[in-house]
Amino acid sequence: MTQRFDGKVAIVTGAGVGIGCEIIRQLVAEGACVVLNDVDEKLARQAAAQIGPAERVVGVGGDVSHPATSVELVRLAVERWGRLDAAVANAGLTMWGAFMDVTPEMFDRVTGVNLRGTFFLAQASARQMMAQGGGGRLLFMSSVTGHQAIADVSAYGMTKAALEHLARNLVVELSAHRITVNCVAPGATVTPRNLADDPDYEMHWSSVTPLGRPAFPVDIAHAALFLLSQQSAHITGQTIVVDGGWTAISPTP
Repeated sequence: MTQRFDGKVAIVTGAGVGIGCEIIRQLVAEGACVVLNDVDEKLARQAAAQIGPAERVVGVGGDVSHPATSVELVRLAVERWGRLDAAVANAGLTMWGAFMDVTPEMFDRVTGVNLRGTFFLAQASARQMMAQGGGGRLLFMSSVTGHQAIADVSAYGMTKAALEHLARNLVVELSAHRITVNCVAPGATVTPRNLADDPDYEMHWSSVTPLGRPAFPVDIAHAALFLLSQQSAHITGQTIVVDGGWTAISPTP
């Protein structure tokens, strides 16, 4: 039986745990070969080994705020599997802090990963896709904080709104090459990082989410795989919000 991603090659950044890891798990299960990146090289290698054989998934360390990291990820994908079909800019930093307390160092770090990391992964990936022909998929990880104002995430929310605009803008430059560019904007999601901040995270966000629970990584991954698949071939410049209806009413617990 042919699977959606048979013969496809992808890169997913920030994927040692959580949403990115689940996206890779589903991609590999549906036939893809994937470069799994995380800033923690040991974690990247461990996650890759748990997901699939080395012939299908490889774990690579690297900080995507350095553009050379993205260039190397693309080079590795092509070296191992001969092509690149999709890139998911999942790596991101969440930064909590009152607007008046944000320092230039804090600002540079969150924008370096969230914006520069995404921009240059998209650039390096698109360059390869254009060279090989046949189109491709770029996917950026946004957030409901790019849609709704939430206290203490001014810099973070700004980066997420910017990513959605970048996706729209790249429609102008990449559509002629049949490269689609879309975003997924998760709402509250039960991940190891969020549980570390709040052990009762699921309970708290269940109380304010219209569908009665927060998202889990699998919910976000399902939307991501749709946008990476041939089923979304005529969708570009768009954002799918996966939040159980939260942005419709936007309460905080």
